[in-house]
Amino acid sequence: MITLITGATSGIGEQLAIKYAEQGDTVIACGRNREKLAELAQHKNIQICQFDATSLDDIKQSTIGFTQFDRVILNAGNCEYVDDARNFDSALFERVITVNLLAMGYCLEALLPKINAGGQLVLVSSSVTYLPLPRSEAYGASKSGVSYLAKSLAVDLSDVDVTLVHPGFVKTPLTNKNDFPMPMAVTAKEAADYMIKGIGKRRKEVHFPYRFTLILKALRILPLPLWLKIAKGLTR
Repeated sequence: MITLITGATSGIGEQLAIKYAEQGDTVIACGRNREKLAELAQHKNIQICQFDATSLDDIKQSTIGFTQFDRVILNAGNCEYVDDARNFDSALFERVITVNLLAMGYCLEALLPKINAGGQLVLVSSSVTYLPLPRSEAYGASKSGVSYLAKSLAVDLSDVDVTLVHPGFVKTPLTNKNDFPMPMAVTAKEAADYMIKGIGKRRKEVHFPYRFTLILKALRILPLPLWLKIAKGLTR
């Protein structure tokens, strides 16, 4: 199996690259950090590919030597919070949308044609899409777009299976800056194990940790005004 993973230089992506390589896949580990990619290249079965996922030309040029994949995992992403919604920061909003959503489109244009028939496309979203949460205007909007994108692709693609991933809280360098509790958070290694198991079964949706994501899914049945009152209470 040839598996390409974006955002492979830290967190979940790094663990996915290592674990898939240990299972015997040929892994194409992608990211911007040259030093981290060089570290990954020391692992057996891992090849590296450096590009900026927000540049379509860079993705195309950097992957020109790779002609086919069995599995593509679009995992790269970023998170910034809107601390003052009344004074909305459109520059922050643009940064998050560009990295988390527009970059998905660039990667799809460059990489989707190279996925073998019968292959698999995996898009990593977030469980933030289940409910509106405090300070998540930018991150939640971007990840909601990813979720809808994945579901639409699952309808339109006939020869490639699409898996949508909704992680809960995962302890990574990205989430280390969070200044709020992260209930039921899992490690990046645990997250990778959840994902590999679900991806291997070609599930349409992989969500974890199950207790946390099932609670969020159950809360979606609440009337919106009631949930908004609860969510406002989370900020106090």
